[in-house]
Amino acid sequence: MFRLAKGLRGDKAIWGIIALLALFSFLPVYSATAEQVFNKGSSFGYLMIKQSLLWILGFAIMFVVHRVPTHYFKGLSLIAMPIVLLLLAYTLTVETTIGAASANRWIRIPVIGMNFQTSTLASVVLMVWIARYLTKVRDKDISFNESFVPLWLPIILVVGLILPANFSTAALVGFLALLLCFLGGYPIRHLARILISGIAVAGMFLFVLFTNPDVIPSSRAVTWKNRIENYWNGEQNQTDGQILTQLDKAKMAIAEGGLLGKGAGKSVMKNILPESDSDFIFAIVVEEYGLAGGFALLFFYLLLLFRIVVVANSAKSIFSKLVVIGVGLPIVFQALFHMAVSVGLLPTTGQPLPLISRGGTSIWMTCLAIGIILSASDKKQHEERKTATIDESNPLEVLSGQL
Repeated sequence: MFRLAKGLRGDKAIWGIIALLALFSFLPVYSATAEQVFNKGSSFGYLMIKQSLLWILGFAIMFVVHRVPTHYFKGLSLIAMPIVLLLLAYTLTVETTIGAASANRWIRIPVIGMNFQTSTLASVVLMVWIARYLTKVRDKDISFNESFVPLWLPIILVVGLILPANFSTAALVGFLALLLCFLGGYPIRHLARILISGIAVAGMFLFVLFTNPDVIPSSRAVTWKNRIENYWNGEQNQTDGQILTQLDKAKMAIAEGGLLGKGAGKSVMKNILPESDSDFIFAIVVEEYGLAGGFALLFFYLLLLFRIVVVANSAKSIFSKLVVIGVGLPIVFQALFHMAVSVGLLPTTGQPLPLISRGGTSIWMTCLAIGIILSASDKKQHEERKTATIDESNPLEVLSGQL
């Protein structure tokens, strides 16, 4: 164990934050899985062993990735992007049911018998791809037409393939891609063109969604329409005999928590709140640990954001700076989105709370992103590269050197 700890490189504060969040995640997950145990016949022991194995594999991914030299990810993104596009396209042809949700978001991994959400991998790969391209054209005067195929076409394809089954994830990935392009110095005039076009397309999409949702080729269209309408109408179905919405139940859980909460494992709303162990786990955290626990969790995510900015600012290369921001911001943004949904600031989106919610894909891909950030924060790695020469027998070394 001590030998393994000595092998940890990179920002120690980030290692500490991830370890603390990982350990804490078992408390709300253990509590929130009561609904699965009592209503679906699952076992607490099985669910906790599964969660433990997911985290063990997650830390293994993070450990391996953080030892990979950062510039290698340039070449890896070229290999991974076509694979990701094929996986996203294939996912749209497969309908998988997890709990009460049935959608074209996951593919089955037959060897280990688990479902894999391809959009989470696509988000990480896309951000690395964008960072690679922006580094390549740094200090060059590029036209929009020149950048369309190498930059915007992959963004459009990834977002477009995610959109039919997962509107919120597609919107989040698209927004963060634009943000990374802005931070990476992409010409403002070209970004304005993309932004105006995006707003126009979004406006037409919403018009069709509310006037004739059946025209939209997605089984989720009616769900999107209902969620937006319920949010904007502000309907509170609590006393008229109608069924409470997920958001109503989440608000009730938060209200029940008060300042200090009911205590670990004492949540009542976990038994009636759907997806309480994933999409609404923050509501369970606040119910059990109060506003104090909720703000403490928010503090750790903001601390993670601060360390991500510190790592990006101290990185030696432009690519390292951009890739840290590109893969780091989505973790914090998704956490803030999840919390905003739980308290009613945003419509229901179905976004899990990174590092806390139960599940495999979210944990693995978050650990992959953290591993990339830790790789960029490894000062020893950069010192070794200064004196190293390109190994022509290593394809990735040659490819990364050329990029």
